[in-house]
Amino acid sequence: MEIAIIVLLVILIVLVIISLFKGVNEGNITERLGRFEVNINKEINEFQNNLNKSINEDFDKLNLRLEERLNNINDRVNERLDQNFDKTNKTFANVLERLSKIDEAQKKIDGLSNDIVSLQGILTDKKTRGIFGEVNLKHILSNVFGENNKKIYSLQYSLPNGTIADSILFAPEPLGTIAIDSKFPLEHYRMMVDKKLPIEVRNNYEKQFKADVKKHIDAIHDKYIIPGVTSNQAIMFLPAEAIFAEINAYHSDIIDYAYRKRVWITSPTTLISTLTVIQMIIKNMERDKYASIIHDELNKLGIEFNRYKERWDKLARSIQTVNKDVESVSITTDKISKKFDVISGVEMDKLTIGDSGEINN
Repeated sequence: MEIAIIVLLVILIVLVIISLFKGVNEGNITERLGRFEVNINKEINEFQNNLNKSINEDFDKLNLRLEERLNNINDRVNERLDQNFDKTNKTFANVLERLSKIDEAQKKIDGLSNDIVSLQGILTDKKTRGIFGEVNLKHILSNVFGENNKKIYSLQYSLPNGTIADSILFAPEPLGTIAIDSKFPLEHYRMMVDKKLPIEVRNNYEKQFKADVKKHIDAIHDKYIIPGVTSNQAIMFLPAEAIFAEINAYHSDIIDYAYRKRVWITSPTTLISTLTVIQMIIKNMERDKYASIIHDELNKLGIEFNRYKERWDKLARSIQTVNKDVESVSITTDKISKKFDVISGVEMDKLTIGDSGEINN
């Protein structure tokens, strides 16, 4: 707007100068200047009004756009807030669910800890350890051979020398009757593997552990290997896999000693494998025995079938002979029937009497 005013002023000055040069009198100049000023003021007012109107329209449009943009931004913000709120709720629900699971797991861990403490209390007593090994042995035998399968195994079996084996396995020859006894040398083993103890103390407990195991091997050899009654070998069952692994990994001298005494050391896993092999051997022997019986019966059946064939052939020949006689009788019957038909028709001229006195047609 200031530029327009400056331009009008410049034009006014130019007109004044031109009037002066043309000799126009002062009155006319004043009159013209007055009209020019009025026109200028009018145009300025119109320009100002138009400018204000345009500015107001632009401002209104700008307000509408800003309001529309703000509304869009507000809608997007609300949408994002709703989405984030839903995600937050789901996350919170998942957190609560996981916390409940963690709480349940913690309860189970507490229960397991109590069970472990109870198990430790059981295993500290020698008698309860023996019962634990016997129950474990019974469970394995039942799983492999079935519950109370007296034909294959027996629990707490009394031998002629007055001893009682935890279990006796009635295996086929050449294995024979095999005694299985459960042993659990735990006290010195636990001290031997305790890393908190000095190495010298642990070595001392290692010697005592070996002595315990060899003592058990000697007891099984002396009690449960009876010539003429049992097999020349027996099985020592260790209910703990850790003790079995320790002996096999670090104490080969114990394995050699047991081999010389004909006592086989087993754990729950290896005992299951051994019993499974014995079960397969028993089944194969039973199958071979029944296969021989079936073969004998088939031979007997073959003899009977040959007799049946001979008698059938005789019957077939008899039936063929009877069949031929039946056909001959049938032919004679047909002839007689035809003669009777002729006689009943009184066709005497067709009848001839032969020399033998038979009627011929």
